Amino acid sequence: MQPNPDLSAQRICRPEISDRGTSLLRLITLVTTILACTVCFVAQEADGSSVTGATPTAAIYLAKDDGRGKAGEEATSFVTTDVPIYCVVKLESSTPVTVRMNLVAVAVAGVKPETQVVATTYTTKLNENRVNFTGRPSGPWVAGRYRVDIFVGGHPAVSREFAVQKPIQAKPSPRSFDPKTPDKSRLAGPVRKSS
Repeated sequence: MQPNPDLSAQRICRPEISDRGTSLLRLITLVTTILACTVCFVAQEADGSSVTGATPTAAIYLAKDDGRGKAGEEATSFVTTDVPIYCVVKLESSTPVTVRMNLVAVAVAGVKPETQVVATTYTTKLNENRVNFTGRPSGPWVAGRYRVDIFVGGHPAVSREFAVQKPIQAKPSPRSFDPKTPDKSRLAGPVRKSS
């Protein structure tokens, strides 16, 4: 409302609100909000999560093929012919969640450091708490250092670095001399030239 210059006794009308009533209403609202937040916090702590958002936990291990197309026992060293390499993710919870694996080339000849080589995702079903990811290049692995980054529910959960080395070539052993076994090339006698 704008003042009218023609009216000398104009008043701006505002509804009267009791300062005491407003303060009491604000205090009740504040206490109610604090109590509601406290109840939510306690309820979330009781089920293992937190107000800031709990990051689901997971453990991983790397494995070679067991010969039947499944992940074998945990392995810490790999060679270029270990195809595939398994990344087994064990989840703490068996509620459905999305698990993502990024395979990163940390230090591999011909590849820029920290290059993401493969990314794959799997969403678990109810009562599933294990995910098997498989790394399978089209040929042998390129020797170098790699890293597996695991994300659970969109949050980083765990990382593991590993090396893939060239297989060690077995050197031929020198022929052993056994004095008990006669050298058959000497038993034939001298070689005669035929005329």
